[in-house]
Amino acid sequence: MLADNRMKYTIDSNMQFPLVEIALELGESAYIQQGSMVYHTPSVSLNTKLNARSGSGLGKLVGALGRSVVSGESMFITQAISSSDKGKLALAPSMPGQVIALELGAHQYRLNDGAFLALDGSAQYKMERQSVGRALFGGQGGFFVMTTEGEGTLLANSFGSIKKIELVNDELTIDNAHVVAWSRDLDYNIHLENGFLQSIGTGEGIVNTFRGTGTIYVQSLNLQQFAGVLQKFITVRES
Repeated sequence: MLADNRMKYTIDSNMQFPLVEIALELGESAYIQQGSMVYHTPSVSLNTKLNARSGSGLGKLVGALGRSVVSGESMFITQAISSSDKGKLALAPSMPGQVIALELGAHQYRLNDGAFLALDGSAQYKMERQSVGRALFGGQGGFFVMTTEGEGTLLANSFGSIKKIELVNDELTIDNAHVVAWSRDLDYNIHLENGFLQSIGTGEGIVNTFRGTGTIYVQSLNLQQFAGVLQKFITVRES
């Protein structure tokens, strides 16, 4: 846990796809996406935790397992903790893109799958169950969506560049595959753009309509669309 509730980090602006270096003092910890570690100093140790920070015992295990089954995420998360005042830990996202820091406290956020990179040990998150409609249409979010709590710093990553959009008593519809994170105060509805047949005809599929006042972070690239482009060049050998 960080004493001042704020992560100490640097993002190298000279790199097109930057690394993030986190400084950890004695006893400080951060939760990081599995597989994101690039390097760390000897004082930093990595420990596997269940991917559900609320609850305890069997309830916590069931929550983590449920998250894994319905959304495709790992049921585990990695905790980094330092045994000295000069701990360093470097992270890299799994996708080429940007990294942004969201300060938690007065503002809290929800994240799409794949956007989480790190959260300092003084902040919290919970897995909120979504309605059946949101889960079926969401594709990325599944039956649960990550929602932040408390005070601290959240690092989120994108596929491509990130654009910040501010809504003030307004409404906006965004392709759900481009949504990275959004304010917890915003109402959101995941649905087909124009019904099933119209969505097939226009090529626009699942969208997320936001209403109210808050912030939305969108990414310039669509991972699902990019995977479809790559698929054309992948040759599968028949056995």
